[in-house]
Amino acid sequence: MLNYLKIKNLALIANAEVEFSGGFNVVTGESGSGKTVLLNTVALLTGRRADKNLLRAGCSRCELAAEILVDARRNPEVIAELEKSGIEFEDAPMVPIQLRRTFTASGNRNFLNDSPVNIATLKKIGDLLIDVHSANEHHTLMHRSRQLELLDRFGNLKNLRDEYQAHYHALKALKKECEELLSGLPSADEAETLRGIVDEISAVNPQPNEDEELAVRHKTAANAHEILQIVRNSVTALNESDNSLIDNLSGIYRELSELPRLGGNEAEKFLTDLELIRESIENLASELEIYSGRIELDEEAFAALENRLSIIYTLKRHYGPSLESVINRWQEAEKRLELYKDFARKQKECNDRIAAAEKNLIAAGKKLSQARKSAAEKLSQAVSAKLKVLGFEYNVFSVDFAEHDPELAGMDVVDMVFSANPGLTPAPLRLVASSGEIARVMLAIKAVLADADAVPVLIFDEIDVNIGGATGSRVGEELLALSRHRQLLCISHLPQVAAQAEYHYAVSKHIENEEVFGAITLLDEAGRVEEIARMLGGTDAARQHARTLLKN
Repeated sequence: MLNYLKIKNLALIANAEVEFSGGFNVVTGESGSGKTVLLNTVALLTGRRADKNLLRAGCSRCELAAEILVDARRNPEVIAELEKSGIEFEDAPMVPIQLRRTFTASGNRNFLNDSPVNIATLKKIGDLLIDVHSANEHHTLMHRSRQLELLDRFGNLKNLRDEYQAHYHALKALKKECEELLSGLPSADEAETLRGIVDEISAVNPQPNEDEELAVRHKTAANAHEILQIVRNSVTALNESDNSLIDNLSGIYRELSELPRLGGNEAEKFLTDLELIRESIENLASELEIYSGRIELDEEAFAALENRLSIIYTLKRHYGPSLESVINRWQEAEKRLELYKDFARKQKECNDRIAAAEKNLIAAGKKLSQARKSAAEKLSQAVSAKLKVLGFEYNVFSVDFAEHDPELAGMDVVDMVFSANPGLTPAPLRLVASSGEIARVMLAIKAVLADADAVPVLIFDEIDVNIGGATGSRVGEELLALSRHRQLLCISHLPQVAAQAEYHYAVSKHIENEEVFGAITLLDEAGRVEEIARMLGGTDAARQHARTLLKN
């Protein structure tokens, strides 16, 4: 229940506090007096974006506040959303919730129970607290998704819808899981590419550092003739020529051997050193002989060496830049191919799980669809009966169904169809209903949904537009009946509707010091007579008629 509204510097209202009661509250007033200020206040407090033009002229700050009492047992969604948003609240059967917003040039601030919240949270909770139906809001009934929500609410199908949506989310999560799993494994196309890589590299079978070793061998082979000649010349000079170094050292050795005979004291040392030098040179000559034997002059072997280097260079160009990179790519490709062996098995496993989940989803969807069709028959009968009371004696109201692929809301597309007069083929509401007709259709649906709809506050803005007195009386009676289930506020221009209300508020305006001020007043019995008389024309006869309406 909406306990109060506080308004400061909004449109015509400089400062006002309005207390409301449970049941049927009506708001009336002359055109331009500011009746819609109440509606705008509620809309802003429940998350509508602010329009700078709503700020009272000459004011830099606007403040709005409201308190709503919520039945914790009847409105568990509200309590759950408060907890989810981290908003503190009283642990009581009737939970008070304060909504507050301030608007200044520097920005807007939003509060729930004095906790700062963003506009999305305010709107989400606000939509659970107050249901507003104005000339524009009626158009929400035109949307198929909204009609489906109303049908589910009427049929008390929340559990079936939750069950279906659980399967829907499970299937969606499973598809994502399988997509991520399989995306990490090689596909058939990738496996074919990997086989090509493995075949190409394994055919060469490169070894670590082989390219460097081959490069050295190739350089050596390319210069083999010159190298061999140099080595052979060196060997000849060392010990093979007639005047070789070894022969010369031998001659020197013989000469030095004469020193002892001639009294040379250091001869022994010289001879020893010379012997070491000769041994070193002989060893060098031997190593050069061995080295010369290793030098390849085979043209076929040289061609094979060049071909091997070319093949390895090609691998490095494809998979390099280094031979190490080539070998790493080879090993990685072999590992990925091993993983591919699991791909088919995992893919089949995923496909089987998805097929089972889809089967469960379809079954839940058909179960929900069947329940909706059953509920639609009952809803159609109940709404049609209400519409007869509201002046559509020969109306036809029903819900058409079409099937589509599974979506979050189910597998059904629904269209509420309506015909106000006999002989007319029922057509979708969005195509045939006038503003007055759609208002009464909305009222009929709300009346039928009264027990199922948990929103504590219901507001109608001129729901009685484009209807006459007799129908207006019946509309008023339905509004009064609806108010037995929740608090109802109605902005009305029909005296027949206003007379049915339990509490009557009048909106007025006056000019003071060349400034316009608006006021909202709860009327007593005499005030109600005068206000309804004004709505009827303001004459003495109108005043008497007003008394009659109120009495009846």
